[in-house]
Amino acid sequence: MTPPDGASSDAGARAAVARPAGFRPAADHGRPPEPDDLALPVAGRKLLTGPDEQPLRIGALPGHLAWTPVGTLDGIPAWAAEVTDPESLPGRWRSWRGLAAELPAPRADLAGRALAVVTWRRTHRWCGACRAELADVPGETARHCPNCDLTAFLPLSVAVLTAITRPGPAGGADELLLVRHAHGPTQLWALVAGFVEAGESLEAAVHREVAEEVGLTLARPVYVDSQPWALSGPGTLLAGFTAEVTDPAAEPLVDGTELTEARWFPADALPAELPPAYSLSRWLIDAVAARR
Repeated sequence: MTPPDGASSDAGARAAVARPAGFRPAADHGRPPEPDDLALPVAGRKLLTGPDEQPLRIGALPGHLAWTPVGTLDGIPAWAAEVTDPESLPGRWRSWRGLAAELPAPRADLAGRALAVVTWRRTHRWCGACRAELADVPGETARHCPNCDLTAFLPLSVAVLTAITRPGPAGGADELLLVRHAHGPTQLWALVAGFVEAGESLEAAVHREVAEEVGLTLARPVYVDSQPWALSGPGTLLAGFTAEVTDPAAEPLVDGTELTEARWFPADALPAELPPAYSLSRWLIDAVAARR
């Protein structure tokens, strides 16, 4: 029962404001870690998880770990730390791919950021211009050189991937172009993808990658969604598009370097070997299949 003065509802409203839902990146929590804060130990390319894959807490781990703020999850501060002796900690070490396949998106995004921040800190200890030791910039995911004033920020690599379609035969479903890559999960049928170059727009990158890898030209790409993707490296962001070929009779010509095969598939008869359900690539494929 709500008290006559409405105190409970006011407190609930304040709590809702103070505890935003989901994951939010942060470079400073304004205080040291506390026992109930979330903990993300990182060893190489793996993260430590607790029983039933529940988030670990700072208070449950050794006090010697050097914690770095990485964000909040449902308003709770989260910290990451590099672990050089993973066998000394109890729990299960998991790859980001395994975690992303099982966790809700906010927790997978938090894990990806923890991996990115820890990897960046390990590989950016020294100034690339004068070799002096870098110092953390308060409140930012950045490091500053006290000797030459260089500031190094956590890099973000953007990649585009495109669901390429063409009209199907009369009365038939549209067709979707799927490719097999020469590296990575080579058994999967996936989408044409590639990293954006400096000075290039997302749409220009789509046109260039498609022309380079399968020799096709497209109508204007339509942006659909984006996704942080730690599997392609710390700090990778995927931007997904759909686009229709300008010549429905054109057949793909694979480059032989990045791709080994490219084929048109009816949207209602796609192969079973598709990217995992938690990936942007699969979301785009499923969206094409759903609109048939």
